[in-house]
Amino acid sequence: IEAAFDDYFGQNLRGKDIIDDSMQYSLKAGGKRIRPILLLEVCKAYGGDIDQAMPFAVAIEMIHTYSLIHDDLPCMDNDDLRRGKPTNHVVYGYDIAVLAGDGLLNLAAETMTHACLQMPHAQRGLKAMQTILSASGSSGMILGQVADIKFQSDDMMVETLDYINAYKTGKMLTASILAGAILAGVESEELNQLEHIGDDIGLLFQLVDDLLDIVGNAEKLGKRTQMDIQNEKVTYPLLLGIDKTHERIEELQKTLMEKIKGLSITSEFLIETIQFLVNREY
Repeated sequence: IEAAFDDYFGQNLRGKDIIDDSMQYSLKAGGKRIRPILLLEVCKAYGGDIDQAMPFAVAIEMIHTYSLIHDDLPCMDNDDLRRGKPTNHVVYGYDIAVLAGDGLLNLAAETMTHACLQMPHAQRGLKAMQTILSASGSSGMILGQVADIKFQSDDMMVETLDYINAYKTGKMLTASILAGAILAGVESEELNQLEHIGDDIGLLFQLVDDLLDIVGNAEKLGKRTQMDIQNEKVTYPLLLGIDKTHERIEELQKTLMEKIKGLSITSEFLIETIQFLVNREY
């Protein structure tokens, strides 16, 4: 995945070096690469072609990175550290950071469109592309971001927080799994099962992430902790308490393991992913 990023930059146009530098600064800043790896591993598990899936894996990381650039802006979460480095707007300015995010979103669509035109099963590619773009758009990740901004309140219910995170975090993780399966030619019933697994993984990811913001080590995480408290955002530990949040994580882990057993494949990678998310370092 890291090596593949370089293939999508490098046109010699005036000013292109500026926007490319900003886009690549955030794209290559590190991170777990959970979304692209999920896409590739699920595709492989169902017998798909990894080379044909790679552009979609790269694209989903571009979309995720654009969302982080915008999320860190002063008008949003106002973070100045991401993946252990100064955030994009701190280095390149507010204006270029906005454009870098826009550029990554557009480049992701270009990358997937080009892949669809080259692959033998173009319909699969288009369906995977539609799944990813729908999950990241105004009915997916962006909707979750809007809800996160507008639905914050002192009397927030758990159901509201679940709704926010299902869209803001969950949709893109689910799309990673579904797109990988679609590219491998998986049919509808199995896709339904994978969608439920993806939704649960998204919730698990957010539960752990919320805990890390309170009790995590900033040096290990590569970003500042206690930011949710500073921004007066309601999170699972603040709403449920730390012990209850741990309990919900354990319950969700058990549920996910049972659901994974019901798939037509044996996926050690999905099991290991659940274990990795639960045991992320604090």
